[in-house]
Amino acid sequence: MNHHINPAKAAITLAVFLGGAHSIWSMFIALGWAQAIVDFKLWVHMISIPVVVKAFDIYAAATLVIVTTAIGYVAGYVFALVWNRMHHSS
Repeated sequence: MNHHINPAKAAITLAVFLGGAHSIWSMFIALGWAQAIVDFKLWVHMISIPVVVKAFDIYAAATLVIVTTAIGYVAGYVFALVWNRMHHSS
C-alpha cells in the first residue's frame, strides 16, 4: 500500500485551508460579527476573559491571510516530508 503524500499538494491544501479560514475571520470582522462570535465561543467554553475585537483594518487582514497561508504552506510541506520519511519502505 502506498502511503506517499505529495508535499506540494499537502502544502497547497493546508495553505488554502488556513488562509481561507482567516479570510472568513477577516470577513466576520468587516461585517461586525466577530465580537459576537468570540463572546459565544468564550461562553460555551465557560471562560470569562475580556476580549475586544478591534475595528476592521484591511492591512492587518491582508497580513493575517498572507502570513497564515505561508505558515500553512510550510507546515503542509514539512508534514508531507516527515510522513513520507516515516513511511519509507526499504
